[in-house]
Amino acid sequence: MLGIPSLTQIVDCPKPKVIEDRDVILKVTGSTVCGSDLHLLHGSIVEMQKGDILGHEFCGIVDEMGPAVKNLKKGDRVVASFQIACGECLYCKKKLSSQCARTNANKTQKVMYGGRTAGMFGYSHFTGGFAGGQAEYARVPLGDVNLLKLPDDVPDEKGLFLSDVVCTSWNCVVDTGVKEGDVVAIWGAGPVGQMCAEFSFINGASRVIMIDHNWRLDFVKEKYPKVELVNYSELKGTNAVVTKLKEMVDGYGPDVALECVAGEYPKGWLHTAEIAMGFETDTSEILNEMIESVKSYGRVGITGVYVGHTNNFNIG
Repeated sequence: MLGIPSLTQIVDCPKPKVIEDRDVILKVTGSTVCGSDLHLLHGSIVEMQKGDILGHEFCGIVDEMGPAVKNLKKGDRVVASFQIACGECLYCKKKLSSQCARTNANKTQKVMYGGRTAGMFGYSHFTGGFAGGQAEYARVPLGDVNLLKLPDDVPDEKGLFLSDVVCTSWNCVVDTGVKEGDVVAIWGAGPVGQMCAEFSFINGASRVIMIDHNWRLDFVKEKYPKVELVNYSELKGTNAVVTKLKEMVDGYGPDVALECVAGEYPKGWLHTAEIAMGFETDTSEILNEMIESVKSYGRVGITGVYVGHTNNFNIG
């Protein structure tokens, strides 16, 4: 199991077995670490237990499977979805499988939020307690739904992107309604932000503006010269990002704002103190900037994992 020294470790554990008729046991050939794993490390996601295997982005080779799995065979190369869908409930039938009603029975999540997400691999017992893919073998429940065959000419290094980041980025752009001629502002210059920039242009955006403050802006400048950059650490004044974006877009602001950062990373002293003292788990700073930056009737899309409560949130 991969992880942070002193907090996680590599251990020997039993090979998973087929339990249900639609289970698939994968021999893992590729796995990676997601930025949202940091929420586990920081304790924002509750109900981690000793011995939990992390990892919700992985691919592999079918090693065993239950008798009800008809669309795969032993030896197939596949990539796993980070979420676990049943394929049959109300949400799955509507292609809203991240809210699958059948794969996460966690009672705490139900009490906290009044509902549940789908089960997720390697993401604590809060999302079902499913072992993840940072291991030699992984059990994939409902494998006929949650595994996608990889063509022979797609290596693991590319196939892994289909487990989470490509899907997350594509849906962020499409679900938020990026269309021909839109000006799109993206908070966060990491992999998801970069993919959202690419997909925004594919969907007809006329301009993409990316907001961040570190070396990733230099990387984006080199790799994506069409993307306009804003280093928020160099701006001065109240609501500096909002003011800058409105200046850049005819005084009105962008049509679309996409959040590709997540919610536990404060910029100002107030939220830093509130998070440190346990008064909130997520900061509203970026969401406030997004809402205030877009023009009237603008759209705001959120990809980050927001897990608890935030203070000082502007809703309009």
